[in-house]
Amino acid sequence: MSIAFVFPGQGSQAVGMGKALAENFSAAKAVFAEVDAALSQKLSTLMWDGPDDQLTLTENAQPALMAVSMAVMKVLETEHGITVANTAKFVAGHSLGEYSALAAAHTFSVADAARLLKIRGKAMQAATPVGIGAMAAERIRNMPSIPAQSVGVAPEIVKEMLLHSGKVDGMSGVQIGPGATALARMPFSANICANPA
Repeated sequence: MSIAFVFPGQGSQAVGMGKALAENFSAAKAVFAEVDAALSQKLSTLMWDGPDDQLTLTENAQPALMAVSMAVMKVLETEHGITVANTAKFVAGHSLGEYSALAAAHTFSVADAARLLKIRGKAMQAATPVGIGAMAAERIRNMPSIPAQSVGVAPEIVKEMLLHSGKVDGMSGVQIGPGATALARMPFSANICANPA
C-alpha cells in the first residue's frame, strides 16, 4: 500500500485553527513563528483570534492554511518520526495545498512558501474584489454533463461532488442539469472567484 499526504485548499480555514497545536507542541509553535517572521505579520494571531473576515481574505487564508499544514507535519516528525521522505510515496494538494505539498517535500522552505502564498493571495484577491466572488461544493445525484453557464464549474468533479465558483449573485442560480438532484450544498468561506464568468 502506498501512502500520500494530501493538503487542503482555501475554504477550509477557521478562526482558532492551529492554536491547540501551538499550545501543546513547541515544534508547531516554531512553524507559526517562522511564518510570522517571513511575512512580517502576526498571522498566527489573526489565525487564532480572528476576525474571520480578515482571515478569509485570500492573502491571509492561503499562507495560514499552509502554516497549519506544516505545523502538523512538524509535530508528526518530532513526536512520531513521520516525514514525507520516510513515509509517503506521494504528496499532493488542492490549489494552495500544492504549495504545502512542495514545502512538506522540502522543495522550498516554509518561509518561502508563506511569502509565495502571500503574493499569490494578493494577486488572486486583486482579480476579484472582496464580496464579489464565492465558492461552493455540492453533492449531486444523477450528475449530467455540465453546460456552459454564468458560474464557472471547476474541473474537480469527483463521483457525486461538484465544486464551483463564480460571482456571489450568480451562485444561487446554478443549474446542474435535468434529472440531477442537489443533495447538499456547502458554501466555502472564500472571497475569491476562480472563474469569474
